[in-house]
Amino acid sequence: MSRIGRMPIIVPDGVQMNIEGNSVKVTGPKGELSRSINPEMSLQLRDKVLTVSRPSDNTEHRSQHGLTRTLLANMVEGVTKGHEKNLEIVGVGYRAEQTGNKLTIRVGYSHPVEVSPLEGTSLSVEGNNKIKVTGINKEIVGEMAAEIRAIRPPDAYKGKGIRYAGEVVHLKPGKAGKVVGSK
Repeated sequence: MSRIGRMPIIVPDGVQMNIEGNSVKVTGPKGELSRSINPEMSLQLRDKVLTVSRPSDNTEHRSQHGLTRTLLANMVEGVTKGHEKNLEIVGVGYRAEQTGNKLTIRVGYSHPVEVSPLEGTSLSVEGNNKIKVTGINKEIVGEMAAEIRAIRPPDAYKGKGIRYAGEVVHLKPGKAGKVVGSK
């Protein structure tokens, strides 16, 4: 049995789940999310506890079991607390500014790069080198953060660029040059 798939999802107060066939709709204080799941997975909602079960132990059902449970848990967490991704800008002269709901990022190009948030996300700047992406849908928040990071990914030699908060960038050694005294 899948360790993740068999874990129950506790639905907090203030969150309504509507299950119709293979579509699930979750409504909470932060908003509403809906998703269609694999029709072979069965969902049972009893006393504010949602459980996901699979019909058999074949490979396809086992892989879908944990995925379905995780997607539903992310939906419940999104409508109650929301999701966020933090990015850091590293480099001399590299900075971000917020203009309305858009971001203007200056990361060494000849022109500033403007970024508009995807629908369902919001962008904010802390200081001038920290960017926060927030929203209720974890997939869209991750996609928006990946788009921002792709503007200038971390350089392998100096470490300059846009990275996720806490991301470790392993720097490559530079050119060694000639050894003194050898011929």
